[in-house]
Parts: sequence; structure tokens; C-alpha cells
Amino acid sequence: MRLLLINGNTTAAMTERCRATAIAAARPGTEIVAVTASRGPRVIATRTENALATAAMVELLAEHGGDCDAVLVAVSFDTGLDALREAAPCPVVGMTEAAVHAACLLGGRFGFIGPGEHAFGIYRDVLERIGLMSKLAGQSVVEMRPEDYLDPAAIVDTVVATALDLVRHGRAESLVLAGAAFAGLAAEIQARVPVPLVDGIAAGVVLAQALVDLRPMRATVGSHALPPARELVGLPPVLGRLFAGERS
Repeated sequence: MRLLLINGNTTAAMTERCRATAIAAARPGTEIVAVTASRGPRVIATRTENALATAAMVELLAEHGGDCDAVLVAVSFDTGLDALREAAPCPVVGMTEAAVHAACLLGGRFGFIGPGEHAFGIYRDVLERIGLMSKLAGQSVVEMRPEDYLDPAAIVDTVVATALDLVRHGRAESLVLAGAAFAGLAAEIQARVPVPLVDGIAAGVVLAQALVDLRPMRATVGSHALPPARELVGLPPVLGRLFAGERS
């Protein structure tokens, strides 16, 4: 199968980190096609940046999604998830959505670690949308400098300390490491944390593969059915074709 991994950030190094993590999690025969937004924020960290990135991600879907079997949103706000689900001809999985569901299957109550104090409320909204707030043991943030998003090595000890605090004081029985910048980190530090750590990219790949295996039909009614052909003005031709109903 072909899995389209869409990074709505414009930082190619983050895409490569996510791609490497996805390849490590994928089973033999799964091809990872990783793409990066060409315009928008370097790192999506605010609600406004999140909104700007959504349009770029839909455009990437239109350009690269025609021959893919599933799509993985490689942004921890699950940016554009509903829009991509509506427009894509195949299953679409959000990395944080996948991680939270996996964490709940691994333990009774999960802890959640995300980057940046400013994003705390945004992640809260993401968790509310997923619908598993009753399983949340606690939510913490790790402050990150711009360079940490490219190489999180300097914050590894802080992430471990934050994880241990959620286990000891929040009674978390599993932990989600949210953030594309954390991709691959769970495997690196698991030996230092006494409960399962869930990586959003790895969980997203595994869940996407499972959904493809289920061979689900595409809904023909409801809010995630393919929208009817509509005319768009002033947008790239590839988007015009997508919304004109020209889908693979």
C-alpha cells in the first residue's frame, strides 16, 4: 500500500524525521510518500497558523493523493483532518487521534505531553474533539526553542522528567508524545519510562494500515461524503480539479 504523509509545516527536516519514524513503523510492502507544505508557517504553533496550513494540506492532497491508499496527517493539531477526510478518496488518520486511541487501548488513563505553553489550549481542543477526555490523566507541556523542533536531543531529559511526573502524580498508565518534532522519540526514551509511550506517527501508520485492510466503503451521505462538484475561483488548478469532482 501507499501511505501519503502530509506535513503542513514548511520545515522539510521535520518531514524527514516523520518519514523515518513512519518507515520504521510500517510493515513490509508499505510505501511512505512524505510531502511538505511549500507555503505557510515553519512550525504550526497557533490557531491562525493552523488555519493557514489547512489550505496548503488540502492542496498537497490534491497533488499527491490520487494513487495513495491512506493519508496520515503529520501535524499534532490534526490540522485539516475533517477537510482532508471529506476530500480524500481513501482513509485519513490524524497522528494525535491515532496516538490517543492507541494509548487508551494500552492503559486505563493516559497522559499527554505536547510542545509549548501557548499550544496547551489548542491541544485541549484536539482532545475534546477526539472524545476521550474522560480517560485523560493529565496534560503537560515542554517548552521548545526553534532549534529543538529540528533536533530534540537537548530536551530529552525534560521530556522524560515530564513523563515520570505524569506517571507518579497523575497516575497515567500510558503516555502520548504529541508533536511531529517528537517523532521517533518514544522509542529512544521508552526504557526510562515505566508505562507505554505512544508516538503519533508510528500509531498513525499502524492504524492507517489497519483501516486499509478493513476495505471500508466510502460514505455516500453525511459530512464526510465526497462533496458535490463546486466551482472555485483564484485557486491553483489542481484544487479546481479536486473540487470539480476529478478524483482518482
